[in-house]
Amino acid sequence: MHIVFHFSTKPIIQILTLVFSMNLVACFHVRERDSQSKPISHAAFDSLLRKHVNTEGWVNYEGFIKDSVLFNAYLSLLSQNLPNDKYWQPNEQKAYWINAYNAFTIKLICNHYPIESIKDVQKGIPFVSDTWQIDFITIEGKKYNLNNIEHGILRPKFRDARIHAAINCASKSCPKLLNEAFVAEKLDKQLDEVMHMFINDVLKNKIVSPKKAELSKIFTWFAGDFKKNAPSVIAFINKFSNIQLNENAEIDYLEYDWQLNQQ
Repeated sequence: MHIVFHFSTKPIIQILTLVFSMNLVACFHVRERDSQSKPISHAAFDSLLRKHVNTEGWVNYEGFIKDSVLFNAYLSLLSQNLPNDKYWQPNEQKAYWINAYNAFTIKLICNHYPIESIKDVQKGIPFVSDTWQIDFITIEGKKYNLNNIEHGILRPKFRDARIHAAINCASKSCPKLLNEAFVAEKLDKQLDEVMHMFINDVLKNKIVSPKKAELSKIFTWFAGDFKKNAPSVIAFINKFSNIQLNENAEIDYLEYDWQLNQQ
């Protein structure tokens, strides 16, 4: 006999995510203090992105595979240099972790290419055994996964909701992958640009009038992050939207398309 209990798992997931992130942040700061690395150049990644990502954010994964020598050299540079507060300015650290997330996501796809979705790499339980929990990243001898970078470092350390438009999960519903590397010198300008592009991309967010919109699920999954940067999610969106939404606008959320964002 199968007994089915109907209850919402959202509060449980939120609690698990919070505990998980707090533990990751604690571990990160211990490792960070031991690092003596200096800020690195992202020029190699910049050239690869300009070559293999078009202006619409679609990725030529076969191109990254063919350019594996340069790509692996950049990944090795990331792996040998852990950002730290002693030598790295905040924007240098933030740019590093955004680029690291995007570069290692591309590497993960290349390692399993051809596939139809990033979720095909490893199906499992969210936060426990899915693709984002694979410990395939090594930085200064320590293992990381994509969740470590996003939920353990980027979100809690920098508290900048624009990051959600900068990191790319290799899927069609993700914000476009910028075809240039993020760099400290113009990071705020880049983050403003990618968030503006994301919010006004009619394939990702359909803001049809001040009274009605269909938004990306990113705005409900990470509502708390946006509310930390603005009085409300809608107030945050209005910073970047070409059409200003009313606070009482009717909001629906678009189905998330996890198909690969390939050319």
